[in-house]
Amino acid sequence: MTSRQRMLAALSGQKPDCLPVTTHHIMPSYLARYEGGITAEQFFDKYGFDAIDWTLPHACGAAPGDRFDPAQGEPGFLQSRRIISDQWRITEESLPQGPYQAVRYTVHTPGGQLTCTLESNEHTSWITEHLIKEKRDIELLARYQTAPLCDREAVEREARRFGDRGIIRGHIPSSDIFGQPGCWQDACCLYGTERLIMETYDDPQWVHEFLSILQARKLTYIRSLSGAPYDILELGGGDGCLSVISPAIFRTFVAPYDSVLIRAAHDAGQRITYHLCGKLMGILEDVAAMEPDAVETFTPAGMGADADLALARKLLGTRICMIGGFDQYHFFTGCSEAATRAEVRRCFDATGGIGYILAPSDHFFEAEERLLRAFVDEARRCIP
Repeated sequence: MTSRQRMLAALSGQKPDCLPVTTHHIMPSYLARYEGGITAEQFFDKYGFDAIDWTLPHACGAAPGDRFDPAQGEPGFLQSRRIISDQWRITEESLPQGPYQAVRYTVHTPGGQLTCTLESNEHTSWITEHLIKEKRDIELLARYQTAPLCDREAVEREARRFGDRGIIRGHIPSSDIFGQPGCWQDACCLYGTERLIMETYDDPQWVHEFLSILQARKLTYIRSLSGAPYDILELGGGDGCLSVISPAIFRTFVAPYDSVLIRAAHDAGQRITYHLCGKLMGILEDVAAMEPDAVETFTPAGMGADADLALARKLLGTRICMIGGFDQYHFFTGCSEAATRAEVRRCFDATGGIGYILAPSDHFFEAEERLLRAFVDEARRCIP
């Protein structure tokens, strides 16, 4: 099989020729520090991974007057071109103080301004000032925020270019500046995780209103996906896992909103992988009831979560593909090749290798070449 055929077989619960093996994003800082600045595609070729091509082209057209933001510059890692309008403009200012790069963003609307600040290092970015500070601020999102559409022609061009090297992957859009695909996770990025959790007790009606506003914007994009040759799109986010919230919050404030997005994606002919990078076993049946096509990342106990791949296989069967499960922290650095191969075999034996894509349980920021090669080579030896 080609890499594309192999991963599509796993996504559809069919038997591949050998265990598909890939990784969830290849971080730019890793490529720069350890791989001489090669591209993600060159990394896949170097080690023989089954490749993923992340492409996220947006188009205007959701409302008259929408246009690409000329001040944005070249979109960064996993970013898309930002869409503005006369009623939703974004300016930014670099802040010189502090040890990290800091940028303060201001959103200009007829109803007032919203501000947020991001800090960044070589690996990632984080929020130090949330965009939504007062409850009434969500009214500005509801009235003025733009909504992107999918640029289907751009996705088609990228799919033709990539061919059988691997699958085409994207994600459901987050809010502008900083966010995540899932409604709950996006709201956490905009308002603050701890504050949002408290509001589920203090003002649940407001939380539902907030999530509905974010959901409506994401639905606008999803309904434009019909005909786009994506193989899988990501939804969800780590703030929806049991490392952060309770099962009751997940069932009340996460699943009801994201399940609507999954159904809409299916109506548009798209597959969805539901991303929960943390504890998930206590809500795995709830996630399955949302009917995604795949679930990730199955973070193991050795990395602070609770994934039990064998139990997950029993709960999900092969109708929902499992992606992840490999402990990259302990088996990409500082161990023997035999130990890395044994971890691959653990994942394979627990899942049976059908309806399963071997991958690290989320990002890695350092790795040894000999262990990456052992990781891929052992996967090729795993025949379902």
